[in-house]
Amino acid sequence: MSGEAIRIPDEIAWTLVDPTAYAGARIHDAYKWLRANNPLGRAELETYDPFWAVTKHAEILEVSRQNALFHKGDRQTTLTNKEGDAKVRQLTGGSPHLVRTLVQMDAPDHPRYRALTQAWFMPNNIRGLDERIRRIAKSAIDKMMQKNGECDFVRDVATGYPLHVIMEILGVPRVDEPRMLMLTQELFGSTDPDLGRKSDEPMDSARATELIQKVLLDFYNYFAKITADRRANPRDDLATVIANGKIDGNLISEFEALSYYVIVATAGHDTTSSSTAGAVWALCENPSEFAKVKANPALIPGLVDEAIRWTTPVKHFMRSATADTELRGRKVAKGDWLMLCYASGNRDEEVFQDPYVFRADRSPNRHISFGYGAHLCLGQHLAKMEMRILFEELLSRLKSIEFAGEPQLSQAVFVNGPKRLPIRFAAA
Repeated sequence: MSGEAIRIPDEIAWTLVDPTAYAGARIHDAYKWLRANNPLGRAELETYDPFWAVTKHAEILEVSRQNALFHKGDRQTTLTNKEGDAKVRQLTGGSPHLVRTLVQMDAPDHPRYRALTQAWFMPNNIRGLDERIRRIAKSAIDKMMQKNGECDFVRDVATGYPLHVIMEILGVPRVDEPRMLMLTQELFGSTDPDLGRKSDEPMDSARATELIQKVLLDFYNYFAKITADRRANPRDDLATVIANGKIDGNLISEFEALSYYVIVATAGHDTTSSSTAGAVWALCENPSEFAKVKANPALIPGLVDEAIRWTTPVKHFMRSATADTELRGRKVAKGDWLMLCYASGNRDEEVFQDPYVFRADRSPNRHISFGYGAHLCLGQHLAKMEMRILFEELLSRLKSIEFAGEPQLSQAVFVNGPKRLPIRFAAA
């Protein structure tokens, strides 16, 4: 096949790397074009290393299940331009990673480090958290009900609720939650003018990378104290599990412990917040779905899964080929970079009937928002449990819900979701 047939048109390729495209319909228009015309195409942009855009559900699964062939840790795990990559390597002495979390690991390290907390996140264990989470959910909804029928659901409910849950599980004091929220938003929203860390200097990729490093250093400085405390005074919390985690009989390094905290503290609430707000956004757009779920609360788990598909907070991860191979009939060379476009896979017409329609009773719902294979999201059961409990409590107290202004999505290529969601509601 000719290079021209493989290459993605520049206009589409630039959309994939443009944070503002993710704040509206443009990214989904680009995904739709790619699925129909070039489902495994190669983006060749001057300021980026070439990468394959994997946009179909089947190929995303195929790559995700072959962890020896498609590594996460050899190159950047999220899309970064040449300037940003060079800056990271300069700051780290050659590594493409500012952190070393499960996301940046491959075997043999990945399964061993994942095992440190995997049992903690399993359904049988988190079931014991139901009462604590329900108390937090009720408190969040009580505050919402005091807003006289109008609120910004992102600011007033969706952001604070999962943050409070994960911080309580980690053992972070309530007084420090605003700090954790700010750092998470600065990390994942670094390209959004409302969420990123402010800078007096022009914001190029190198400067953005430096700001992200400063955010990570703030995380590290905070959690270094937590690590020291939990090693001296173990408690019944996740921070103690991480701080005292051992590989081959030795405590994990402080850098790896701190990286572990970062992924739990950030991924543990930001993505859940986005999916929770995404559900309310969809219910405002689709009053019939609101009425359907309210009349039949047994549909709430389906509402949760559909909101996670609909929102797909983690838009992509990158993989790199460890050997020459073939994917969808195209030759992928050793070292090639691949962008797994989860939000595109979750709109794949071959997998989802009416993929652009929000249906709380969608079945089956084979969404890939949590990834697939060995890197399947560790906290998926906790995230779904948090959302289920919140909507069990919320829907029983609502008579109606609608937009009270223009909702907005964040501008980010990696993790994005609603950043403003003004709603009007009537209590039941």
